[in-house]
Amino acid sequence: MSFLTLGHRGVMGVEPENTLRSFVRAEACGMDAIELDLHLSKDGALVVMHDADVDRTTDGAGPIAGMTLAELRGLDAGQGERIPVFEEVVEAVSSPLQAEIKDVAAARALADVIRERDLVGRVEVSSFHDEAVVEIARLVPGVRTVLIASRWGADVVDRAKAAGAATLALNIRRLTLEAVEQAHAESVKVIGWVVNTQDHLRLARALGLDGATTDFPEVRRAGRFTA
Repeated sequence: MSFLTLGHRGVMGVEPENTLRSFVRAEACGMDAIELDLHLSKDGALVVMHDADVDRTTDGAGPIAGMTLAELRGLDAGQGERIPVFEEVVEAVSSPLQAEIKDVAAARALADVIRERDLVGRVEVSSFHDEAVVEIARLVPGVRTVLIASRWGADVVDRAKAAGAATLALNIRRLTLEAVEQAHAESVKVIGWVVNTQDHLRLARALGLDGATTDFPEVRRAGRFTA
């Protein structure tokens, strides 16, 4: 079984997260896929950023939803990088992408881009919100989806199946062999996040995970040799 390594927000351990610089570096390092996060700006642009506001990762302040794309473009996202929109990432790298959406509105905007650019085979869509996973699958037939959870109950595999998600992305610090085996018994893949240490990488392998999300390029290199 192949073990996939996803670059978390690019390779945020060594580059400014969710920037074109970080995504290009992730691709150059050979990541199997690149994970990123999407929010909608005030004027409906699919902005690539993790937080709902710009305070932590830029020199600005305030909620993304309260700013236009032009206003967001004026901010420094680290080392002179500008906040990208999803379409720019699609053009900047050729790697498979895992796009995390924060709500149903973002699902609808992303669906438009996936359809317009014929990205069903390249873009996998993830969310913590079951309803957002259901919505993107409804809007884009055939799209691959991932249900994310940090804390979860015994029904998490049932939730994934009900939402039509082929994969669960679960917090490596809370993952158990029982949860992984239950998912695999229902043909649901499991990815662990965030795997940044050798101990977590060994745990990911021991649990039989299908992949891991990481901040660091060296985790992919080590993963090739970790049994």
